[in-house]
Amino acid sequence: DGDNTIPERYELYNPWPNPFNPVTTLRFGLPEDSNVSLKVYDVTGKSVTDLVSGHLSAGYHSITWDASARASGLYFVKLTTSDYSATQKLMLVK
Repeated sequence: DGDNTIPERYELYNPWPNPFNPVTTLRFGLPEDSNVSLKVYDVTGKSVTDLVSGHLSAGYHSITWDASARASGLYFVKLTTSDYSATQKLMLVK
């Protein structure tokens, strides 16, 4: 029946696997219903993909990023809500 627990705080977990080729999973926890932005940026700070943009319910969420069309290198994933912001590094190795 799934994991119905609600996290106590906002959290962006380490991507897994990382380094990755070409798919990685991004997990995060929301202690309350939130408007969420989850974006991936390249090393120049340019947004390369919008993974989540909108309202999500409280709980644990998992998003898969397929970077097949991207060049090898360092990327950053950024989770933003009205109350929280966090960034993790991603290394794409082809």
